Amino acid sequence: MTALLLIAAAVTAQPSWTKKATKSVFTLKTFAADGTLIGSTNGFFTGEQGEAVSSFSPFKGASSAVVIDAQGKEMPVLCILGANDTYDVAKFRVDAKKTVPLPIAGTAATEGAQVWLLPYRDTKQVPQGEVRKTETVGSGHAYYTIAMTMPDGTTSCPLLNEAGEAVGLMQQPYSQGDSLSYAVSALFADSLRVSGLSINDAALRSTNIKKDLPTDLDQAVLSLYVGQASLDSAQFIQLINDFISRFPNSPEGYTYRAQTALLDMNFDAAARDMERAISVADKKDEAHFNYSRLIYQKEVYMSQTPYQPWSLDKALSEAQEAGRLNPQAIYRHQEATILYAQKKYAESADIYASLFDGELRSAELFYEASRCKAALRDTVGQIALMDSCMAMFNQPYLKEAAPYLLARAQLLMDANQNRKAVADLNEYEKLMVATVNDRFYYLRFQAELGGRLFQQALADIDRAIQMNPQYDLYYAEKASLQVRVGLFDEAIATATECVKTAPDHSDGYLFLGIAQCQKGLKAEGLKNLQKARELGDSQADTLIEKYSK
Repeated sequence: MTALLLIAAAVTAQPSWTKKATKSVFTLKTFAADGTLIGSTNGFFTGEQGEAVSSFSPFKGASSAVVIDAQGKEMPVLCILGANDTYDVAKFRVDAKKTVPLPIAGTAATEGAQVWLLPYRDTKQVPQGEVRKTETVGSGHAYYTIAMTMPDGTTSCPLLNEAGEAVGLMQQPYSQGDSLSYAVSALFADSLRVSGLSINDAALRSTNIKKDLPTDLDQAVLSLYVGQASLDSAQFIQLINDFISRFPNSPEGYTYRAQTALLDMNFDAAARDMERAISVADKKDEAHFNYSRLIYQKEVYMSQTPYQPWSLDKALSEAQEAGRLNPQAIYRHQEATILYAQKKYAESADIYASLFDGELRSAELFYEASRCKAALRDTVGQIALMDSCMAMFNQPYLKEAAPYLLARAQLLMDANQNRKAVADLNEYEKLMVATVNDRFYYLRFQAELGGRLFQQALADIDRAIQMNPQYDLYYAEKASLQVRVGLFDEAIATATECVKTAPDHSDGYLFLGIAQCQKGLKAEGLKNLQKARELGDSQADTLIEKYSK
């Protein structure tokens, strides 16, 4: 009888803070996009501006959510402030002018401490228990094992200490009626925050409810950077507008919004946002530089749609103004880029050259300068710059060198330095062996042919044919080389394959006819040369005349 009275006392004892604390507890309901109910649980307010904590699992797949407080008032959930999938907790904000928060205990409850579970709306049944075990989770926060049987429907209700402070958030029980219950630290739940990388957080991506923007400016800017690649256009615009609303005097929001307006070809809006970015920026040089890049992007890639206020001259003046405010190599580089687009190649080359010994010294910088020399038809200067470009890499080369090796090889081929070109193409193949295709082997075949490396050339044209056996040009090129080196039987076989592959093209008949005539089979050869002439090959007339004698 005494034991029963003790148990009853543990349940019915009413701490003095019960009535006030009940105002902080609510029920949470989450819904799919079509309005169907997904989940329901409890939670409690932790701040006066609608901040609250609860279980995270009901939010998964949800598009909206509401909380219903102890007075029955519904408040929509505005955004998620943070989440942890491992311990199934979420922090969020509801649409409310003022909410009554539970005070959060600054220190964890110790083993043996008395604690109380506060249900939603029920002040008559406030179960009391004892902390049996305290473990450390997360960043030093507590996870409790409590000697208490949880009443049904009390998951995510608060666990309070004798001072009425929330020490925990009740976890889903392993089984109903268990004599042990579990709670995760309320301080841990309340500490959840979004960061600049939260957009890609797997837990947060599992809910369609809007996520809050970080309160730290640097983290919020990082959110814009990550969101540009991770969010759809509507979500990204919403993120930008949230950023501008929270940080109206930060230029980054206007700059990102101008970029989206540019992509929508709304140039007026883009110009307004960039002018606003310049006006609010502390570092106005950076804002002018960003405006220059935006205008350049439009003028180079959207030139078919004129916008009178913008031009490459305007882009250049913005870059120059950035440099006037704060001389930086990157601003000079922007000037060189714009001058190249304006076909002012000598001026562009001079600026690139002035940057060679500075912080921007790189393979790409030498490559850009080499393009200026190419436009000026200065082959010697172009090759010298590409040599400097490749000197920026150590051997053995890494994949970063591959584009420049290919570019120098093509330049050397144009300069009739084919053997040097072959050396670069060999290095390129080593780096890109998993991705090289028939076009690469045909390119190297041409370089080897020009360098009189006939055996290697035959091997490469064979590789090209293996990769693309339906392209008759490769058979024609192979047959031509075989004729050139006196392999007439092989040339006849190759040209025959060429004819089978493309019977309506003249090349196969032309080289078949040449090989047959060289082999002494003039009647058959002249017949095939005649066919090549009928298909429009102008070389056939001269060859028919030659072999008819």
